[in-house]
Amino acid sequence: MSVLFVFVDGVGVGARDPEANPLARGDYLLSRFAGEEEPALPRGGRSAAADATLGVPGRPQSATGQATIFTGRNAARALGRHQLGYPGPPLRALIRAGSLFRTLAAAGRGALLANAYPAGYLRALGLAPGAPPRSPDRRARAAAGVVAYAAAAGRFLTLEDACGGAALTHDLTGERAALLGAPLARRSEEEAAAILLRLSARHDLTVFEYFETDEAGHARSMPGALEVLARLDRFLRALVAGLGSGDSLVVTSDHGNLEDLRTRNHTLAPVPVLGFGPAAERVGAVRDLTEVAPLLLGLAGA
Repeated sequence: MSVLFVFVDGVGVGARDPEANPLARGDYLLSRFAGEEEPALPRGGRSAAADATLGVPGRPQSATGQATIFTGRNAARALGRHQLGYPGPPLRALIRAGSLFRTLAAAGRGALLANAYPAGYLRALGLAPGAPPRSPDRRARAAAGVVAYAAAAGRFLTLEDACGGAALTHDLTGERAALLGAPLARRSEEEAAAILLRLSARHDLTVFEYFETDEAGHARSMPGALEVLARLDRFLRALVAGLGSGDSLVVTSDHGNLEDLRTRNHTLAPVPVLGFGPAAERVGAVRDLTEVAPLLLGLAGA
């Protein structure tokens, strides 16, 4: 039995308003709306809405929201505020100490971050596979998920792995990587899902992070948002269809954004939490972002 976790940046549970909310323009798995009953999901999936504000005033932000997801600790409360973008030193220390990847490793469980990174970026962070230790470049910045994975000394995957079908590019299809010169042919969303399912079969927990939803929300482009959602939805539906008996898939976000294109700022909306397989029976207990990590750890047997 394996657990898949797909983190989707910047998607909240908003109003069913097709003028402002691209999620209201299609039947996407992430189409969840405030004040409405839970719609049916394929293969017995269930959903919940989790508070992303964490009891701290202000709009939720990526650094603290993602830190909370990957540790189970209320990072915004610990920091005293919501922090945008990339975690600074105090938040990185919190993530390293509470990393769910580190907890899994201590329990003898295997985990993988399936995103592929440029080798130069990993070298700048001092995280290049097989490279001798070096002082990281202070200009390079790591998202919370990268900090959490590094805390368990996991091997980071590169674009070379993606070219060999052993990792996923952040945009799923590889188009961005190809524009940067990587010899990667475009793959379909279904092909990307098949790769992730193969990887997950060899690990207790496999994580993939998708950030283009938040980018589309900040851009306030309805056509761009619809394109991103269509790509993501095809990927997620292929994952659901390919889940083995006893395997789980969990999907959630860190804060709202894409669901309200009237503003380029993050929103106060709760975020959707989707569960498939054994996870479907447990997502109803997820009331805020601090309960995502315990859910994943429990499903992965830690």
